[in-house]
Amino acid sequence: MGFAVMEHRPVLLPEALELLRVRPGGVYADCTIGMGGHAERILESLRGEGLLIGLDRDEDALAAARSRLAARFSEFELHHENYKNLPLLMERTGISKIDGCLVDLGVSSFQLDDARRGFSFRLEGPLDMRMDRRGRTTAADLVNGLSATRLEEIFRLYGEEPEARRIAAFLVEARRRAPFRTTTQLARAVAEVKRRREKLNPATRVFQALRIEVNQELSGLEEFIEAVTLRLLSPGGRLVVLAFHSLEDRIVKQTLRKLAGRCVCFRPGEFCTCPRRAEVKILTPRPQRPGAEELERNPRARSARLRAAERLTPPRESRSKES
Repeated sequence: MGFAVMEHRPVLLPEALELLRVRPGGVYADCTIGMGGHAERILESLRGEGLLIGLDRDEDALAAARSRLAARFSEFELHHENYKNLPLLMERTGISKIDGCLVDLGVSSFQLDDARRGFSFRLEGPLDMRMDRRGRTTAADLVNGLSATRLEEIFRLYGEEPEARRIAAFLVEARRRAPFRTTTQLARAVAEVKRRREKLNPATRVFQALRIEVNQELSGLEEFIEAVTLRLLSPGGRLVVLAFHSLEDRIVKQTLRKLAGRCVCFRPGEFCTCPRRAEVKILTPRPQRPGAEELERNPRARSARLRAAERLTPPRESRSKES
């Protein structure tokens, strides 16, 4: 497969690197290394010292990143892992702390532009959508096997699709005649149901919802952020997260607010159950977004939101005075 010639445009690259604040000799994790665009800049900033730990659950992307980085660098190790397994990976490899962690939660152009992966409603391909092809469940399994009630729930919850019920009912009826096998077959079916005129392709929200469910993209995200900030980051270390839709961005935002000691339950003071203990400092009061110049180069970056936080130095415990 021709990895070297594939175009790669890492989103919000200068902004992410500035927030990550890479220093020579440090240990950093790129938990969704993709084609290696952000990783390449991290390694340049390390200047031959330190270590980059790279993870990705897409084996093809990982191979492409390895080919790209090995031509110039040696201070990295790559692992075929879900980013949520970073704590286990560090324990297994004997790395106790990292100085920075980058997570890009988006689907890469590498995946979208490969019809065989089944992510795009614009390209004819199998209805797959697995980021890690070791996974058993495909989008076709969901569309052809779940009840109308469950499909409606997925479309409404993960796609925020206003016509979720009608679409789910139509798909269940249509699959009785013939199962859904391809991306374009599903996209045409959804378009038949949609009544609203929108700027988005009619199938956009349904495809997003199925992809999130297939890959369990929201499950464990809050726990991962807490594990990184509370256990893995050294004091002063930074977590940088790129989100691409409101559902995951909301989780990132709320989790960082809670870790910064702020209320996220919004109940009256006497009923608030939030920890109210500042473990991090939020570096992005508002998410950073791509500018006009970047959007002109890469329209797919339009929904990106970048948030970051810094691990605070724990206060020293005061010694008890003995009389």
